[in-house]
Amino acid sequence: MSVEALIEAVYARGHPNVQATHRTTVEVTKDEDLTPRGDCIIGIGANKSTDDLSEEFKKVLKDSSSILVALLYVESTLSDIIVCHGSESLSLNDRGRIVFRKSGYIDPSTIGIKCSKAAIDLSRYLVNKLKNPETVLNMVLIALKFPKIYSKDILHWRVL
Repeated sequence: MSVEALIEAVYARGHPNVQATHRTTVEVTKDEDLTPRGDCIIGIGANKSTDDLSEEFKKVLKDSSSILVALLYVESTLSDIIVCHGSESLSLNDRGRIVFRKSGYIDPSTIGIKCSKAAIDLSRYLVNKLKNPETVLNMVLIALKFPKIYSKDILHWRVL
């Protein structure tokens, strides 16, 4: 049994209106502007949306046994990590956004559900850096597909 792992890199820029106060989502967008209403958005001008991810990467995320790990870097420093579940219901075909969700809600922009963090949970070091339009957000997305484990394959131990 082996774990399948695929990696995608997404780049975005900061913006003075980055707040990161949303309680259920984190978003990066290809849009070039950000209004104060976008309280889940942490990066603009992204080089990718869910539609731009490779088909192989999408295939891994569309498995309910998959896990998505998002490593968030600013200034070459690992500043935060988000861990999410994949789902066979993901469509991954939004042309402008990537959204991480704490809930189970899915739309075309959703890259992962039941995420460990929303915007409000992110490192304030990261958020403060992303208030600067010169700051580049580097996201390393790692999709992990684990083999299915069946009860017949598990060795049961009896504690005496």
